[in-house]
Amino acid sequence: MNLQDFKEKALTQFTQEITDLFFCYIEDDEDLMHDYLRVIGREGDLDTTNQKLGEAVKSWFKLENGEINREPMSKLIESYTEHIKS
Repeated sequence: MNLQDFKEKALTQFTQEITDLFFCYIEDDEDLMHDYLRVIGREGDLDTTNQKLGEAVKSWFKLENGEINREPMSKLIESYTEHIKS
């Protein structure tokens, strides 16, 4: 495998998992996790909050929707939309 092929493979895989990785990042950061829980408490709706955060990841990185993944690494979500580069 050459460098170009490796870059494409790694970036494609990372992009597919970016939303799950984002939620893992929140989980692993004590300050962000605290803020996340406060936001959920204020908003009163875990699912809507998580959906809006997932949409924010897509928008921030200018990605398109892919398949639904029902086996996330993050404990904060039950599923997530994989993404592809637009």
